[in-house]
Amino acid sequence: MTAPVQSNIANPGNFLATSRNFPSDSQALAVELSKSYIDIATQVNNRTSGLFATSSTITGESWYMAGQTGKQNTIRQAYIFTTTAAIDHGIQNVVPNQFTNCFGSYTDGTNSYGLIWGTSVAIAGQISFYMTATQIVFVTGAGAPTLTAGRIILQWLSNS
Repeated sequence: MTAPVQSNIANPGNFLATSRNFPSDSQALAVELSKSYIDIATQVNNRTSGLFATSSTITGESWYMAGQTGKQNTIRQAYIFTTTAAIDHGIQNVVPNQFTNCFGSYTDGTNSYGLIWGTSVAIAGQISFYMTATQIVFVTGAGAPTLTAGRIILQWLSNS
């Protein structure tokens, strides 16, 4: 089955050619090698980073938001914890709707569980979390497993 051709793809040039003819003339070869390097560097820099660190990391994602004249990058950071006490996230100048992807998991020492992002209301049997301007706040519902260790990954639009 052939995928349908779409004319509204945002990244049509985001892939490298699988073959390239290099000229035998040394001057033309130098030009082609320079172009090849630029193509490779551009495509590598356009890929999303798989790095999840406990310090701020550029993800490689580019967001183009309505009303803005350029792209916004996203930043990712991992937070490790052993209790449900609020965590200072250290993100400067937090604004509403800045977070793009937030998720986590935890253990009770025996089983693994997912953390739910996005509510300040307790859900029976679950641990959820939300962000304020300064903290990651946990909400523990009645009957939720006892958390002994976990991690949260926050990803947000940079302000620059």
